[in-house]
Amino acid sequence: MRTRRHARPLEGRTVVVTGAARGLGAALARSFGERGARLALLGLEGGRLEEVAAWSCAEAASWEVDVTDDVAMADTARQVRSRFGPASVVVGNAGVAQGGLFADTDPWVWRRVIEVNLIGSAVTARRFLPDLLDTRGYYLQVASLAALGATPMMSAYCASKAGVESFAQSLRAELSARGVTVGIAYLNWIDTDLIRDADEHAVLRVLRAHMPPPARGKSSAARVAERLAVAAERRETSVHVPAWVRAVQPVRACVPAVVTRYTRARLPRLERAERLEATGLLGAGGRADELRAGGRGPCPAERGSPGPPGG
Repeated sequence: MRTRRHARPLEGRTVVVTGAARGLGAALARSFGERGARLALLGLEGGRLEEVAAWSCAEAASWEVDVTDDVAMADTARQVRSRFGPASVVVGNAGVAQGGLFADTDPWVWRRVIEVNLIGSAVTARRFLPDLLDTRGYYLQVASLAALGATPMMSAYCASKAGVESFAQSLRAELSARGVTVGIAYLNWIDTDLIRDADEHAVLRVLRAHMPPPARGKSSAARVAERLAVAAERRETSVHVPAWVRAVQPVRACVPAVVTRYTRARLPRLERAERLEATGLLGAGGRADELRAGGRGPCPAERGSPGPPGG
C-alpha cells in the first residue's frame, strides 16, 4: 500500500484549480484527474466548468465564483471542504490579459487585470490556507515569463505576474516552517483561446513577431498541464515551461534595459506602420469576466478608450 501511495501521491487528495473552465485550467483538471485526485474546479463559466468536471476522469465538482470576491471565495472554500475534505493542492491559475500601449488602455480594464491576476491569487491562497496548513499541502502559483522582464504593450499583465511572483515568494518564506510548500510556474505563451484571440489584434501580433524566436512559440495546454501536475507531485518550488525559460533567470536584471533599447528604435516605426489599438480583456474567459464584473465598473463613456472593451 505504501508503494502505491508513493507512485500516485495525489490519489484521493483534494486538488483545487481556479480558472478551470477552459485553457490551461481545463487541461490541469484532466492531468490531475488522471492521477486520481478529487477535483474542485473554480471559475466564472458555470456551464463550461460542469463540462470540464464531467470529462476530467475523476471525482470532480465545480463552483462558479469570482476569485476576487473574498466573501464568495470563503463560502466556496467551506463547500469544497465539506464535499471533498481539506485541499492538499491549490493551483492559483485564474487570470486575464489585455494588450496595448499604457496611455491608450482603458483604466478599468488595466485595473481588472491586476485584480484578477494578483488580488484573485491572494484571495485564493488566503481562503484555502487553513486547508493547506491542515494537510501540509502545496500551493502552486501560475506566473509567467512576463514576471522576469518588461514586455511593452502588456504593462498590466507584466505588473500582475511580477506581483504574484513576489507574493508567492513571500508566502513561501512564511509557510516553509509550517510544512506548506509554495511553487511558482513560469510559463511562456500557451495555445489557448486567450492567445489565439491575442493573435487577432495587431498590437499583440506585432509584439510576438518581434520577440526572440524561442519566445514566439506556443506550448500546448496539455503539455504544460502535465508538467505542472508533475511539479505538484514533486512539490517543486519552481517550474519553467518551456525549459529554456529557466535560462532567463540568471540574466533577468538585464532584461528591462535590453528591451527598452530595442523598443526605442522599433516601436515608433511600428506605430507609424500599423495602428496598435488596445485590446480589452482577451479570450472567452476575459469576456466572461467582463460580463460578470462589468456591472461594478464604469460605463463605456466614462472609460479611457472608446466603446466597450472585450477584444
